[in-house]
Amino acid sequence: MAATGNRRPFLTGMMSVCCLVFLLSSMQAAESTPNKVLKAGAATSNITPPLGEAIVGGFAPFPAENVHDELHARCLVLDNGETKIAFVICDNLGITEDVYQAARDFIKAETDLPPENILMAATHTHSATRASSPKYRDFLSRRIADCVRRALEKTEPAQIGWGGVDEPSEVFNRRWFTTNPDFCKNPFGGVDQVRMNPPRGNAALVKPAGPIDPEISFISVQSLEGRPLALLANYSLHYVGGVKKGEISSDYFGIFSEKIGSLIGASPEDGSFVGMLSNGTSGDINNINFSQPGKRMQAYEKMAQVADLVAKRVADAYKGVKYQTWVPLGSASADLTLKVRKPDAAMQAYFKKLLAQPEDAPQHHRYERNYAGRVQRLLEGPDEVTVKLQTLRIGDLTVAAIPFETFCEIGLEIKDKAPFKDAFTIELANGYYGYLPTPAQHKLGGYETWMGTNRVQLDASDQILTVLFELMEDLNSGK
Repeated sequence: MAATGNRRPFLTGMMSVCCLVFLLSSMQAAESTPNKVLKAGAATSNITPPLGEAIVGGFAPFPAENVHDELHARCLVLDNGETKIAFVICDNLGITEDVYQAARDFIKAETDLPPENILMAATHTHSATRASSPKYRDFLSRRIADCVRRALEKTEPAQIGWGGVDEPSEVFNRRWFTTNPDFCKNPFGGVDQVRMNPPRGNAALVKPAGPIDPEISFISVQSLEGRPLALLANYSLHYVGGVKKGEISSDYFGIFSEKIGSLIGASPEDGSFVGMLSNGTSGDINNINFSQPGKRMQAYEKMAQVADLVAKRVADAYKGVKYQTWVPLGSASADLTLKVRKPDAAMQAYFKKLLAQPEDAPQHHRYERNYAGRVQRLLEGPDEVTVKLQTLRIGDLTVAAIPFETFCEIGLEIKDKAPFKDAFTIELANGYYGYLPTPAQHKLGGYETWMGTNRVQLDASDQILTVLFELMEDLNSGK
């Protein structure tokens, strides 16, 4: 008993000394470890192509004769001291992977930003020129890299927040069931169940073939003092259009990007704020209400109206954003190999017979010769294509990147099933591989499902979703 009694004061004293040493060590460690700081930077680069380049977006490209408004690459860089990620949004119809890769090579050689941590995407303006043109591609990749470098130079301590607001008035599913089979003829000699862009206000229209996504998602970045640095928005609207033929324009994406700053208090004199608008999942969505007759408008009038409304809605929601001075950041990507669609013997025979006829012979479909060429190129091309899929993490928000014109319901599924509190998708990201319908939409037919418009296997969207959710799980678990 005596021995036991003699040990208690010793043990108590030793515990006190150990606690004191631990406390002092903890205090010293706290003093030597700086607080976590989020930094952000944003910049733009002019990517307007030379006149004479072909404006694409329709079946018959034509040369650019004038610049209505300059095209830009816009970059947002985020750095939490552990990970750097970036977004680059470019005013273009769709940029092929090789152009992006050339930009990534510049970035890898000239910066410490891991190029695989950058999400690069096109807005899908139909008033821009072909990104892979020999006269344009090298300039474009160089300017994308310059934009990233400039954003890195401008990084400063920042705070970040995000939100969303619904605006259903500007998005409409453009695929319709109709009672008129003539509306649904396809270039392959058959008749589909649905028609893209049917005659407006026609009595034969029954109902849209899919949903819309009315949400405008956005990420807001401010200085620690509350000065707006950048705002990246996302809306599932294909484009607006209504331009003069031969004129280069960034469409409503560019108008929004220029307008949003003044609505949220960015100083025009400062000139450091960068607005950005990315395209969501809009492969089957446009700005036309097909249930009503159309109204003739002046060139650029409609896109200005849409941009103004979208910017005002974001500015209103911006007031309620809650900011954080540090968040986890992450990027995960994977390559997915998909089979390329090929014409069977019957389709090859159909087009061979069609092309043997005089060009003025009666047509089943106005674009049947166009698709004869597209199908032949698929037949002669590779059997597989490998696409890059990517997800970024910003706190409890995830952003998916898909290199297709992606159907709206795919984006809605990502929002519903992502293992994060918030999610949205940027389409036409890290490459350009045509349209991405769901298997169910493939069964209905229509322009977006036609071989040559869609190039990959019919269940590609299911495979892509599986990979994206796996990437998100990895980011969510900290892998």
